[in-house]
Amino acid sequence: MHAANRNLMKFETLAIRLQTAQTGEREHSTPMFPTSSFVFDDAEQMRAVCADEEEGNIYSRFTNPNCTELEDKIAALEGTEDAVTTASGMAAIFASFMAFLKAGDHLVASRAVFGSTHTILHQYLPKWGIEVTLVDPTDPQTWNAAVRTSTKMFFVETPSNPGLDIIDLEGAKSFCVKNNLILNVDNCFATPYLQQPAQWGADLITHSATKYIDGQGRVVGGIVAGRKELITEIKKLCRSTGPSLSPFNAWVLSKSLETLAVRMDRHCDNAEKLAPFLAQHPQCHNVRYPFLDSHPGATIARKQMKRGGGLVTFEIAGGLEQGKRFLDALKMLSLTANLGDTRSIATHPASTTHAKLTPEARAEAGITDGLIRISAGLEHIDDIILDIGQALILSEQ
Repeated sequence: MHAANRNLMKFETLAIRLQTAQTGEREHSTPMFPTSSFVFDDAEQMRAVCADEEEGNIYSRFTNPNCTELEDKIAALEGTEDAVTTASGMAAIFASFMAFLKAGDHLVASRAVFGSTHTILHQYLPKWGIEVTLVDPTDPQTWNAAVRTSTKMFFVETPSNPGLDIIDLEGAKSFCVKNNLILNVDNCFATPYLQQPAQWGADLITHSATKYIDGQGRVVGGIVAGRKELITEIKKLCRSTGPSLSPFNAWVLSKSLETLAVRMDRHCDNAEKLAPFLAQHPQCHNVRYPFLDSHPGATIARKQMKRGGGLVTFEIAGGLEQGKRFLDALKMLSLTANLGDTRSIATHPASTTHAKLTPEARAEAGITDGLIRISAGLEHIDDIILDIGQALILSEQ
């Protein structure tokens, strides 16, 4: 695609039309490149490519046309200079830490993060002498209090998993500029269609592509987008440590991006109707959706997000026991730890995604025994509400 055309295209068009150069077969859709390595015309070309004097693929642990296409698309959609793919979302987050942190460094992170991220922060980074301080994502005073001379990075999720906390990205960037920190934002829940953290100054943006980017529960993958000099360092780390995305998964994820905008609008449509239904239901307390007026971060969410996303959370009145009865009474919604699927999903975070956290850590992150997370799928909203409604009634008994 010509660069001038690329700069003029809208999000939806870029997601479809940005792809690898056509091969001699004149294919319309990008083919898969399931190969471990690539051949050269002669010894000199092989030497030049291996010495980074000439562009080209060498080995699929380093680069592969399918992965490159996905990286180019995400960078364009996020509005960043570059991107790198990884085998999973957690590999992306881990690489975004380890490329820049060393023994003696300090990381400030939101306490409202995914369970596996919490495990990295508290079980593994300390093994390498990297200290971590968790802060209230909505209270900048706690951010300032946590900063040390050794602090190198500020990591946040917005909206957060699973509590849907909203972090002011503009304020987070000001904080990072003041303290010379890398701002690392997990944008998994919003996707680049609904939120582009780079517009607010984010240096790195991580994704679990397994979720909305795939959108159909088929493959696992991760992506980090950001400033070119930072992504170059992450690519060097990944090249040597090997968390590479398979060409097949990259091909699936790139094709999935072609429908991301259409899917996200439907996810949002359904969530926007589900949230008010839950908010007025007597068995549901503390219903959270970023664009609900009752959400404490609604004003910030409307400033930095296009729409509120496809996730809704609530506290079921009877706590853990009623929560179990509610999940067991569902007839259509899937019970799984995933999200962002075409199929609506109900999850109990305390016993699944955040089960390995201590009760104290879960409480600090706002995850109670009665918290239920609903990922609104693409089914008809009447069927989603009907299933949840009947399960709420049965769970009272």
